[in-house]
Amino acid sequence: MTADRHWSDPLTPSEIVEVTALVRADERIGSEPRFWGIAVEEGLARSLAPGQGRPVRLVVMNPAAHAAWEVTGWTSGTDRAEASLASWSPVDAKRPGVSSDEARAIARAAREHPLLKEALAKRGITDTTHVWVDPESITGFEPEDLMDRRLSWGTVWYRESADDNGYARPVAGLVPILDLETLDIIRIEDHGVIPMASEGGNYRSGTWGPDRTVAPLEITQPEGPGFTVEGHKVTWQNWSFRIGFTHREGLVLHDIAYRDGDVERPVLRRAAVNEMYVPYLDSDPTAYRKNFFDWGEYGAGPLTASLELGCDCLGEIHYFDAHVLDGLGEAQTITNGVCLHEEDSSILWKHVNTRTGEADVRRSRRLVISFFATVANYDYGFYWSLYQDGSIELEIKLTGILSVSGIDDGKMPAFGRMVSPNVQAPTHQHYFAVRMDTAIDGPKNRLVEVHAEVEEDEELNPWGNAVKMVSEVIASEKDAGRMADASRAVHWRVENTERTNRFGESTAYRLSAMHTTRLFAKPGSIVARKAPFVSKHLWATAYDPNERFITGDYPNQAPLEAEGITAWQQADRPLDGAELVLWPIVGVHHYPKPEEWPIMPVHRIGLRFEPDGFFTRNPSLDLPPSSGGDHCHAPTAGSGGAVAEGHAFHGHDVGGHEHHGHDHAAGGHDHSAHGHHGHDHHGH
Repeated sequence: MTADRHWSDPLTPSEIVEVTALVRADERIGSEPRFWGIAVEEGLARSLAPGQGRPVRLVVMNPAAHAAWEVTGWTSGTDRAEASLASWSPVDAKRPGVSSDEARAIARAAREHPLLKEALAKRGITDTTHVWVDPESITGFEPEDLMDRRLSWGTVWYRESADDNGYARPVAGLVPILDLETLDIIRIEDHGVIPMASEGGNYRSGTWGPDRTVAPLEITQPEGPGFTVEGHKVTWQNWSFRIGFTHREGLVLHDIAYRDGDVERPVLRRAAVNEMYVPYLDSDPTAYRKNFFDWGEYGAGPLTASLELGCDCLGEIHYFDAHVLDGLGEAQTITNGVCLHEEDSSILWKHVNTRTGEADVRRSRRLVISFFATVANYDYGFYWSLYQDGSIELEIKLTGILSVSGIDDGKMPAFGRMVSPNVQAPTHQHYFAVRMDTAIDGPKNRLVEVHAEVEEDEELNPWGNAVKMVSEVIASEKDAGRMADASRAVHWRVENTERTNRFGESTAYRLSAMHTTRLFAKPGSIVARKAPFVSKHLWATAYDPNERFITGDYPNQAPLEAEGITAWQQADRPLDGAELVLWPIVGVHHYPKPEEWPIMPVHRIGLRFEPDGFFTRNPSLDLPPSSGGDHCHAPTAGSGGAVAEGHAFHGHDVGGHEHHGHDHAAGGHDHSAHGHHGHDHHGH
């Protein structure tokens, strides 16, 4: 371990290997152990000096003995010559997450199993080499006689050729119940033969006709990027932060701070997408069990895709490799797992002085830190963006292939949409639980909910148009499950409890939940009980190093409602002046469209975290005029340097006509944002 390695840096392959070698030497794990994840124990590691050995935890399973352990240990470092193990704690053998290696093993075994071959033969499929079996989460739907076993259930797909899109041809009606430890099919539910899809779903170039002509678009930075990277520390404009990566969450950002003059002011101690829940809202026998914790039951880290220049990222790029422990106990490297780059982001601020004809405009630039995870059919992009005005955004891009079901001839889906002959796409939802450890100007923060109300006092509101903003301090955890409500202009402030701005207000950041939904499932249903965190749009807790994941440490085949955020809330810890952890829930209700087949154009959702009394004034006033040249801040075209008297603009009556639209006398539309420079194609 290098002397300058920070505690939050991603684990290296050598660190993974040295710890797993010690685990492998223990005879209790048997001859064919399986592994699920290794990560730094952050609560212990935070106080470590650079270069010291790091505390880690991993899970190892002995499937032959129906046993599993959580193992803790230390990597080697300047304070210790060798890696070591500290403890072995038994874990319910059903509950560790499913690795990609375990999924591939059960898929191979199922494809050759006599029960599945017999069921496929009824549907005219005798060659199983082109059959796919995806093991799916069964949490909450375990058969009563199999409750003690490590289980999965399978969705079955068929390809007509090796390069066919198998996710376009579901084998309807078949539900194999799988034993992950023995790699066996326990039983098969057969709900009847339904005709296979008669139309292919290939999405490769040229499949549906010749490619259109697209003019080249080049992005260049002749002087290089504006950011600097030292190991895993990044500085850009006034921002600084560290890049981490874990098995469970994938990309993690640590120690996000903004330099305000000569002062480095902390904003977030930690930020990551902590969990993803995807419930399908269809009673079809091959769809009703579909509800997944994609992070807790599989892991974002090993599902991370390698990114390619010109495809996933454009311009001057810095890539970070990611390293994970696979299901067989080997260290694997994901080349270019995280992308760092700058983007133009349309207008940051602009004003046209209509009396002089002078225009001032600054274009916005953002620093984007991103990674992509592929979960079987779906692909998810996660983009954290830092802006020059001190704002932070998380944008989640959903694409890939819809998870579909078969449907009989002449029928229309009751709980979804037709996307192809004999193929329906069920209505479903995606929930992303974000973890944000706040540090607004320091560790002691509070959460305040703000909403709008009409002023009912007629003396204060004689014209009926006065609105007041009402603030409520969320004092403790029992009140810290909150709902967004656009009809009341609800947003949240995270305030420092010890620092104020020049107006006497607490320095703060504002959290806006731009994309939310609610679970359309009956109360008490398995879908609702499995993920009670989706019942609110924001949760808050006092920091506890043992409360790492909103669904608990081991959600796979876990007791419903017993663990995670709703259990933590029962402690009702005070939040005013606490080390605060926010858990915003970003959600989308996906009612599919035929235009999303056979591959889905990106759907964008996200949240925004922006300064609210944190700075004295607009912190981007120091930006130089945009690089378009003098025309970005000179008199507008056709104005002659002045505006004719006798006109009024935007309600300022100066003795003539009133124009509520564009200032045509002063040059018309802003061509720096439209027309010549094109529309903003960066997702906002």
